[in-house]
Amino acid sequence: MKKIYCILFLLVSQIALPQNGGDSKESVFKPGEWLKFRMHYGVLNASYATLHVKSDKIDNVPVYHVVGKGKTTGWASIFFKVDDTYESYFDKKDGKPYRFIRKINEGGYKKDVEINFDHKKDKAVLNDKKNKKEYDFDLQDGIQDLISAFYYLRNNYDPDELVVGESVDLKMLYDDDGVFNFKLKYLGTEVLKTRFGKVECYKFRPLVQSGRVFKEKESLSLWVSADDNRIPIRIKADLAVGAIKADLHAYNGLKHQFKIIMD
Repeated sequence: MKKIYCILFLLVSQIALPQNGGDSKESVFKPGEWLKFRMHYGVLNASYATLHVKSDKIDNVPVYHVVGKGKTTGWASIFFKVDDTYESYFDKKDGKPYRFIRKINEGGYKKDVEINFDHKKDKAVLNDKKNKKEYDFDLQDGIQDLISAFYYLRNNYDPDELVVGESVDLKMLYDDDGVFNFKLKYLGTEVLKTRFGKVECYKFRPLVQSGRVFKEKESLSLWVSADDNRIPIRIKADLAVGAIKADLHAYNGLKHQFKIIMD
């Protein structure tokens, strides 16, 4: 189940596409937005994950502060205990990340990482608190962290310019492994049945590395609401053993009306 939480918090953000070059524009979300996802592993209700948008300041700069949490529940916690927290502070105007925090405990696998982005010096400093190490990285144009990428892309693509079959690359920094390259293919629209009713979605296929975790290179699918909110509705992954699915379970504080198709 490891890395699935990274994919979930990516949320997979990678709703890619034509961006506005960093110019400020009205946000499609607002402080107070809260999303809750229910994750299933087979017939097991494996866990819940949440994303909560808040307001804050870093060095007197107004920022969004997003807190993501993931935790196993019930029987799943007996077999594989997860307690993850991800935090991101990013600029309210242009979406540039200022600080990223990752504290995870996944079946005894622990990480405690903080990244501070200095855009004036084009440098990022990663502090591995668990191992008491620091790493310096050169910032690349448009680079995001694992959480800020999601919200940046929600604000910076034009749904009318999505082309079926085309894919894009996104670069992120979230760990001491350095820049993470993520490729996303657009597959078109699809109507999903959800606990809220039928929802029209954009469907994407993140291209991931096959091997220990994923069944094959294209084993992950993502559905995003085709309304002004652009929120993840479902994530599904075929794993080396079994499959896992994350569905939007609850929401609050959306800036726009959540569009449900009425029969």
